[in-house]
Amino acid sequence: MLLRRLSLCSRLTRSLTQAPLGRAHGSSFAHRGELRQAKRIVVKLGSAVVTRGDECGLALGRLASIVEQVAMLQNQGREMMIVTSGAVAFGKQRLRHEILLSQSVRQALHTGHNQLKDMSLPVLEARACAAAGQSGLMALYEAMFTQYSTCTAQVLVTNLDFHDDQKRRNLNSTLQELLRMNIVPIINTNDAVVPPPEPNSDLQGVISIKDNDSLAARLAVEMKADLLIALSDVEGLYNSPPGTDDAKLIDIFYPGDQQSITYGTKSRVGLGGMEAKVKAALWALQGGTSVVIANGTHPKVTGHVITDIVEGKKVGTFFSEVKPAGPTVEQQTEMARHSGRTLASLHPDQRSEIICHLAELLTEKKEEILAANKMDMDLAVSTGQLPPAMLKRLSLSPAKLNSLAIGLRQIAVAAQDSVGRVLRRTRVAHNLELEQITVPIGVLLVIFEARPDCLPQVSALAIASGNALLLKGGKEAANTNRILHQLTQEALSMHGVREAVQLVSTREEVEDLCRLDKLIDLIIPRGSSQLVRDIQRAAKGIPVLGHSEGICHVYIDAEASVDKVIKIVRDSKCDYPAACNAMETLLIHRDILRTPLFDQIIDMLRTERVKIHAGPRFASYLTFSPSEAKSLRTEYGDLECCMEVVDSMQEAVDHIHKYGSSHTDVIVTESEDTAEQFLQQLDSACVFWNASSRFADGYRFGLGAEVGISTARIHARGPVGLEGLLTTKWVLRGDGHTAADFSEHGTMKYLHENLPVTQPLAGQRDSN
Repeated sequence: MLLRRLSLCSRLTRSLTQAPLGRAHGSSFAHRGELRQAKRIVVKLGSAVVTRGDECGLALGRLASIVEQVAMLQNQGREMMIVTSGAVAFGKQRLRHEILLSQSVRQALHTGHNQLKDMSLPVLEARACAAAGQSGLMALYEAMFTQYSTCTAQVLVTNLDFHDDQKRRNLNSTLQELLRMNIVPIINTNDAVVPPPEPNSDLQGVISIKDNDSLAARLAVEMKADLLIALSDVEGLYNSPPGTDDAKLIDIFYPGDQQSITYGTKSRVGLGGMEAKVKAALWALQGGTSVVIANGTHPKVTGHVITDIVEGKKVGTFFSEVKPAGPTVEQQTEMARHSGRTLASLHPDQRSEIICHLAELLTEKKEEILAANKMDMDLAVSTGQLPPAMLKRLSLSPAKLNSLAIGLRQIAVAAQDSVGRVLRRTRVAHNLELEQITVPIGVLLVIFEARPDCLPQVSALAIASGNALLLKGGKEAANTNRILHQLTQEALSMHGVREAVQLVSTREEVEDLCRLDKLIDLIIPRGSSQLVRDIQRAAKGIPVLGHSEGICHVYIDAEASVDKVIKIVRDSKCDYPAACNAMETLLIHRDILRTPLFDQIIDMLRTERVKIHAGPRFASYLTFSPSEAKSLRTEYGDLECCMEVVDSMQEAVDHIHKYGSSHTDVIVTESEDTAEQFLQQLDSACVFWNASSRFADGYRFGLGAEVGISTARIHARGPVGLEGLLTTKWVLRGDGHTAADFSEHGTMKYLHENLPVTQPLAGQRDSN
């Protein structure tokens, strides 16, 4: 049977069709993103991962999800090895069952059933448990992997197998042959015969096999593995014991950082603790194998923890020998928050001065900015990877920079009355006064694609609102973003808040940034609808301000003016087709069909080279119709639009509610009654009458600039400028008041008198 299964596994060996995995062994991967290249992977399953909470028996559901991930990676053409614990726990369960059964039979024969409840279990010796559990553990693995047509083989080792040259060569040869035949080796220490671990018995350049952490590290180096994934019952490595007040998960650990770690107690089961894991990880790293320590017990992540690590996602602690020159993104966020609090406490005039200085720098350093932008443009054109619409967004010009400077000066004026503005005052009782004031949201993360003009705009809005800012720009604009950020920090330096705006230049994936829920208060995506959707999906506990689609409609009513129709439709579609506020669907009242107005609309769109996609009803009116729209819910982002026919204004509203994205919608009509009904019934963020959809813009609204357009139902909606980056807090000033003073037997009464917001209150206003 075994020979037949080995033969089957050999026939299942696959040749890789994708790009070759792996690398020349000798140095570990420097960045998480490179882990996708890992071909040979060792997965170490700690005792806490494999065993149940009662330490008696295996966590079968958890083990099944791990097996599924390993099998999937194996089927991708990777070479997977498992170092597993669990034999002792499996044997303990089995021996306890046998002992209880034996005791119950004997006691039933000699003392009667009434004494069964007094049975006690003897202490079980670990080696005996291992001997009893090895076969069952292996049978379980074999049964699970068989479900994925994956073969397994058991390999039991001891410390001597690594110290004896001949045995080590034999072990290496065996494992190499198993991997060649596409078999997953499942390795464990032979706990039935292994002697107790001896302290400090490591040899020169060799790590002793004291536990499965050291076994996994030794095996990974011996087999020249690309990656060692050590799964335990903690999220990764912390700078102090998990659960303590100041404990922080370390994203990337470098060999020189050992002194900054305070270790806690070891795991509830197993021989090792975190200190043993770190020692083993550093030893493997030195041997050329990358290491990640992560949680394999969390029910929400166990089902994808291994595959997430291999995909380069920010999971657990990644051990790297290459320390980046700059701070980590977590450190950048902390720096921004600290400096942002100082920024919020500045006088409004000081924040305005910073923004005005930034506007001056955009003009003074124009040549340097345009030179950097030319480098980005040349690279984008040479690679040919950006569509024309994104190339247009990437490009800067003197006119664009002048327009940016004008917008920034508008924001500087608005900054005079933003943070600390009193919205409401109430006299709760005598000498007890309450006020609601505007305050910054906190730390903003703005993710934008190939649009470098976004950086100074958003920075100015963050400065005006007293918010700390983390910026993640597209790599297409790396050179332009770099100089614009330098100028922003130069402006901030005039009042000692240089670090309040940070540019993330590390290889952080957007999805990883969206998981920093304890550091970031609001995410604002600026880019394609796909980017916004991806961020909304990836955000973990952080609100996202934005819109995933800009499906804007223009409805031409039966009583519309010819001149207004042509102007509004042309501007809405053709002024900037890639903008989110460009028209994507043109709705026409049925009575306009086969009229001179209809012919003029078609002629104008053809002249502007707009491709028309006919809606199903519009197509039914035509003998030779344009291409039929694949969907009535499409954002074209180009010189294309859908055209559809409706019978009435009400039908237009219903159509927009069904197929629109609640962004911006327009009615063109001379009937005031019809227009007012349209404006009242439609619940989009922006609703216009006889005006182009392109007016849905913060600059055109007089906001100075915008961080984006939101279609959300709460907080900010529509073009979001300075006001949308503020929240409020309540400040109560009393004179020794207590809640008991207002109880049934108290001496005070509530007044709840509304006071004018211009009326000064005693004491210094708090704007933090």
